[in-house]
Amino acid sequence: MYKFPIGVILESFRTDRSSAIKKAAQIGANGIQMYATEGENSAENLSVNARKELLNEVKSNGLVFSALCGDFGKGFTDPTLNHDLIERSKRIIDLALDLETNIVTTHIGTVPEDSTADTYKIMQEACFALADYADSVNAHFAIETGPEKATTLRKFLDTLGSTGVAVNLDPANLVMDWGEDPVAAVHTLGKYIVHTHAKDGIKLLGENPSYIELPLGQGKVNFPAYLKALEEEGFKGFLTIEREAGETPEEDIRLAYDFLKKTIDEN
Repeated sequence: MYKFPIGVILESFRTDRSSAIKKAAQIGANGIQMYATEGENSAENLSVNARKELLNEVKSNGLVFSALCGDFGKGFTDPTLNHDLIERSKRIIDLALDLETNIVTTHIGTVPEDSTADTYKIMQEACFALADYADSVNAHFAIETGPEKATTLRKFLDTLGSTGVAVNLDPANLVMDWGEDPVAAVHTLGKYIVHTHAKDGIKLLGENPSYIELPLGQGKVNFPAYLKALEEEGFKGFLTIEREAGETPEEDIRLAYDFLKKTIDEN
């Protein structure tokens, strides 16, 4: 199996930035992803010198940036907000390039199945603008999977005529939200996949909440089959560990890294 590089979302460690960078290096990760929408790590607050210092710190720990997270938590469904959100998203792309990655992951909202819906057209116009800017600098806005089925997302992406807006595939979201097979989703989304999140979980029928996130290997994501599908589609990017639940994040991240490494080595 292809030796996929393994990354970690810094915020999953639930500690300060420098400590999280060191912890990522200590577990053996190849790269990191960082939120860049607010606080000290936002595009607005990281000066040119601060960007250089951060990049040097990451490199000195033997790491690279797999991507940045540019999710403002609003999506692109409100035309009164979209201009500002698009411009701020462009600045995160600029930041990403300064940090030597060309991928910014985000949520755009839930794509309607009805392509004639007003919301569909609003999201489409926003994504045309995002894709145009990303294409101009050889970068990607990567939509995280889960809010809609993979087939719905694929049809939407095909209308854009670009990979400037692409996919960050999160297999657990597909399982937890839809009970969807991540392997089928990989083959559906194929050429658009530029980054992935390594997460696991299960869908709970008739319960509230309707899903639960679990450590890698303990949920319904068949990782050997999933990674094989990624390989078949020609994906050679990062498997970036994300842990949003649980009381022992560092332990869970280390287990996730060991699980992925073993799965890659044995298949």
